[in-house]
Amino acid sequence: MKRWIRLSAVGALLGMTMTVGAQNYRSVEARKNATDSVWRTYTAKTLDRLPGFKFKREPKQNAYGSWLVNRQEATGFFRVQQIDGRWWFIDPDGYPFIHRGVVAFSPGTSDKQREAFGLKYGSVENWIRQQGDFLKEMGFNGVGAWSACDELQRYEAPLVYTVIVSPMSRYKAEHVKKYGGEYLHHGWQMYRFDLPMVFDPEFDRYVEQTIAPIARYKDEKYLLGYFTDNELPWVNNALDRHLTLLAKDEPGYVAAKEWLKKRKNGECGIETITDEDRNAFLAYMLETYLQKVVTAIRKYDSNHLYLGCRFNQEREELQNEAMFRVAGKYMDVISINHYRKWDPVTSIMRDWAEWSGRPFIITEWYTKGEDTALPNRTGAGWNVHTQKDRGYFYQNFCIELLGNKNCVGWHWFKYQDNDPSDMSTDISNRDSNKGIVDSSYEPYRDLLQQMKELNNNVWNLIWWYDHKK
Repeated sequence: MKRWIRLSAVGALLGMTMTVGAQNYRSVEARKNATDSVWRTYTAKTLDRLPGFKFKREPKQNAYGSWLVNRQEATGFFRVQQIDGRWWFIDPDGYPFIHRGVVAFSPGTSDKQREAFGLKYGSVENWIRQQGDFLKEMGFNGVGAWSACDELQRYEAPLVYTVIVSPMSRYKAEHVKKYGGEYLHHGWQMYRFDLPMVFDPEFDRYVEQTIAPIARYKDEKYLLGYFTDNELPWVNNALDRHLTLLAKDEPGYVAAKEWLKKRKNGECGIETITDEDRNAFLAYMLETYLQKVVTAIRKYDSNHLYLGCRFNQEREELQNEAMFRVAGKYMDVISINHYRKWDPVTSIMRDWAEWSGRPFIITEWYTKGEDTALPNRTGAGWNVHTQKDRGYFYQNFCIELLGNKNCVGWHWFKYQDNDPSDMSTDISNRDSNKGIVDSSYEPYRDLLQQMKELNNNVWNLIWWYDHKK
């Protein structure tokens, strides 16, 4: 049977309704990481136990992985559209599309991964062809950030891909060299004082240099859109840090001082700052950044979507209404790296959409299985016992995402496991089971079985959500 579906009953293959009660959802044990001694039990919804859900054959898909139904206006490139209250990507031919991808779809770089790559594939061309087909077989239709985009363009039927450009990340070292000194307090992203330097005139040059090369993608139909940077530190007390940690002749200090003076209608001290002021200043910082990067993107490629700068901090930008309202003015889709939540929270997802007026895409999330030889000490994803548990988590998370009409896709982090022997990676990507394949390019079958079942029923699940009584 070419169209693989994991079902335990023949009746389900015929479209009969599952009637299992919600109390029979699966239970999965998880802990924060390998050093956490506390395991907690969480509920995981899976399609085979979702009350009232029917397994049935989905509509036929085209080369993009879109469903050949409900055709809209075709523009020749991907765009977004809200139809009957639900947001969709619309593919270049006008068909509805949900982006289901994996992050960092690229050949591994450690000695172990290079050796395995050479033995198994021999060339990048063979790897692209074989693994591209494999991802499609598993129900994926795209890839996320840090993927082998230029190689994918040479693949006859490429996955729908994304491109990430990082002007602020590139500028970081120059800023520290010029403005650094005695007080170089670095957060985990390694920005000075944990601040993105959006007000520095020197940053503008990096925006131009970093974004100009995207012009080579402007006619690519399989390109979904662009990210800029990743998880920039939009800290809640950024205003206080600008005014107390930066030298008085630094552009960031001058901009913050002038902004506060204008907001308060005159000179005032830091003691007058309120949380409302702090939130508003973060929105001002974000708008300054977005004005620069979006202007450059539109200059060099006006055809493709801007997918944002990958928000991630739960207690900071993800709860800042003012920032989301600014994001909605510039981003076609809001990108979210979603960690430390077993389920995406309905009320929080609703806020993102209501504040921004835009759809969102989850651009990083994962769990780590403890049935591998990897230590699993690093990274923000949950630790679970087995690969099957990772698959249950995937199904549960996606089921909850699609229950929200503003979600237009997700990118699992990531394609291949970390290799602990590779000291060139950042510490968060050093020793953990994050991939759908290991460092020898062997797939995790129990995980992928659950992923494939969910991926191949996305249309059915959306239909179930939107039409159930």
